[in-house]
Amino acid sequence: MSAPHNDHSRSTGSRSWFPHARADLSASLVVFLVAVPLSLGIAVASGAPILAGLVAAVVGAIVAGLLGGSPLQVSGPAAGLTVVVAEMINRFGWQVTCLITAGAGLIQIVFGLTRLARFAQAIPPSVVHGMLGGIGLTIALAQLNVVFGGQSQTAALDSLTALPGSIAGLAWPTLLVGALVIAVMLTWPKLPARARVVPGALVAVALATVVALAFPEVPRIELGGSLLDAIALPVLPEGNWAGVIGGMLTIALIASVESLLSAVAVERMKPGTRTDADRELLGQGAANTVSGLVGGLPITGVIVRSSANVRAGAQTRASAVLHGVWIAVFAILLVGVVEMIPMAGLAGLLVVVGLQLVKPADIRTARNHGELAIYVVTVLGVLMLNLLEGVALGLVLAGVLLLVKAVRSRPHFDGADGENADGPMVLRVEGSLSFLAVPRLSRQLGEIPAGRDVRIDLVTDYLDHAAYDHLQAWTERHRSTGATVEVLEPETTTRTTSNSLDGTPRFASWSHWQATGAEGRTAESPMLAGLAAYHERTAEEIRPTMSELASGQSPSAMMVTCADSRVMPHMITHSGPGDVFTVQNVGNLAGGQGTMAAVEYATGVLGVPLIAVCGHSGCGAMNGLSQGVAGQDGGLGHWLIKARGALRAWEQGHPVGVAAAADGFPRSTSSRW
Repeated sequence: MSAPHNDHSRSTGSRSWFPHARADLSASLVVFLVAVPLSLGIAVASGAPILAGLVAAVVGAIVAGLLGGSPLQVSGPAAGLTVVVAEMINRFGWQVTCLITAGAGLIQIVFGLTRLARFAQAIPPSVVHGMLGGIGLTIALAQLNVVFGGQSQTAALDSLTALPGSIAGLAWPTLLVGALVIAVMLTWPKLPARARVVPGALVAVALATVVALAFPEVPRIELGGSLLDAIALPVLPEGNWAGVIGGMLTIALIASVESLLSAVAVERMKPGTRTDADRELLGQGAANTVSGLVGGLPITGVIVRSSANVRAGAQTRASAVLHGVWIAVFAILLVGVVEMIPMAGLAGLLVVVGLQLVKPADIRTARNHGELAIYVVTVLGVLMLNLLEGVALGLVLAGVLLLVKAVRSRPHFDGADGENADGPMVLRVEGSLSFLAVPRLSRQLGEIPAGRDVRIDLVTDYLDHAAYDHLQAWTERHRSTGATVEVLEPETTTRTTSNSLDGTPRFASWSHWQATGAEGRTAESPMLAGLAAYHERTAEEIRPTMSELASGQSPSAMMVTCADSRVMPHMITHSGPGDVFTVQNVGNLAGGQGTMAAVEYATGVLGVPLIAVCGHSGCGAMNGLSQGVAGQDGGLGHWLIKARGALRAWEQGHPVGVAAAADGFPRSTSSRW
């Protein structure tokens, strides 16, 4: 009897050490297949030794995977740094660039120790997205030359200049291989989910390798040894330490921002995941320090690999670490396989990866927030100048626009000319009323006829002394013409979590409106009373959010829950407009034509990564199910037939039913299954 007991103990201990072994192992293999071709391609685009991409992939996976603050994020060489690294290699050579990478890692460690992660998050998203868009276009233009049989260039303008010559000297076999990869990468996301189990990048590069066997003249990857041969120590520069330190700061800042943005995206893809931003910078810094010391590329958190990790079902950081182990084994034992890959295949892969950094969703978001100019200026700056100057231009423009918004005042008359049949003219002043706004305010005040009564509504967040002085002087002059002038400001009552401006509960039900006795809020029209309250208190506050969502929705989750009037999905998930795609039906059944149509739309069209089915205790539908209503005449009886399987599972001791009973929910109310 003791042997079985010991076996069980070992099994339990194994599960406690590696509780999600199957899910993490499976996910690590998927990420490995995604990471290998991307790491090789990024090394090619950077002008670094090709094996440096695999070195960075291994170090990023293991070091950042173990030490980072985002448990499901996968780190490695990223497309967002290729332009910077290529410039560093051109200026200082490869081994000094390794020193710059290690130094950038030390700076990131300082960022993490001094808790500077919150400041990195303050950079305007339009600048970050514009930077990535400019980098993506630079990569795509450079690798397009390779697809046509030419040479890759570092700067975007140089790539554009070289493109006509590459087209004129077109090499058809090279174009065929590169075009094949581009075609596969573009069509792969449109295939059924079952076909997309294998990563598109791996399929594209594998097909290109097979096709290239018929064309010996197509250039292949030249590694010059295995992964162990690629390990190289950095060297000190012979001069220009200012440029070296500037490169360290540049890589540290870009890698930190990109890693934190990727971590935020992972949180949205898998609700419940939490990132320790400062620890993430410490982990990224340690990974970059090690990568630079052993001859690897700079490392960041990579959204492509991280999203593949989440979608493949990873549960812990073990998945990211294991995928690095598989890369190391591959790069040491299968060097010959890597050297069969055609350069044009990697170039085609990078063209698509680069273009994917220019995201229509980012452009729409920038436009909806009035920051499209910042995005465009940043992109053009990166393309025409360089990355640092492009980002600097975007930040300067963002500051200028912020200053304009801060000092802008919007005085206007209510109605066409402020005329009010029942009272005085009404001049409404919105925004910040400072000395810079006095000329416009003076012009509006000058349009009011002498002797005409007027009311001035100051809906402002700032009023400086110069504007106040001007308004007071005009008021005195206008009153001397026999007119009345009334200057009103809104009350400054502070809202709390539970109470609104008038002291009523923030989440009051219709029964509250019935009890108030206010005009229009009678017991005969509770829905109209709630509607009136919405327009009175909420509509204006939520209008900016709804305007942003007007161009489309991108919810982070779908919830199927009960139609019971006491179930409030958005309240219990603390979500708002655009966050959750919701379906409510009697009994929260995940079945039926209507619900399945909603599931199909949510997953196929909206790309929702998470579907939750939420029940509640005391459900009338479940009580009816347990009492035999299913199958009886009427719509409810036919509907509950779909729940008979769940009832049988509960009766057979399903773990969730057992847990509900253990928590004190009797059979008639334990509908949490």
